[in-house]
Amino acid sequence: MVTIRVFDPALCCSTGVCGTTVDPELARFAADLDWLTKQGVAVERFNLAQQPGAFVQHAAVKDALTARGNDCLPMVLLDERIAVEGSYPSRETLAALAGVVLRKLEIAPAASSGCCGSSSDAASSKKTSCC
Repeated sequence: MVTIRVFDPALCCSTGVCGTTVDPELARFAADLDWLTKQGVAVERFNLAQQPGAFVQHAAVKDALTARGNDCLPMVLLDERIAVEGSYPSRETLAALAGVVLRKLEIAPAASSGCCGSSSDAASSKKTSCC
């Protein structure tokens, strides 16, 4: 099993989803990590403000910080290899990194309706231009 490790820049809390103004990107990413965990993937997350020791314990993170500074954060490691740096990846990217199949929800149309509304609308004298 793979382990996804996320190294965040200095945030106010462990996820950055706190305070009076929440960054929607951080909220999306927190939800995506929660989803990934529910798929059985091991996820670890480190915040530079609260866990600076983790950033020097992982050689790849330490080297990236030395070479590029904080611009390399956030950083996502797949096991001990840098997979993404400088941005939070999408759920699709996280799934691909972890080897998780991402299933898209298919919504079947209702049996009694079409693009112009329900069958009772079609029987009326009203015509629409959508069909």
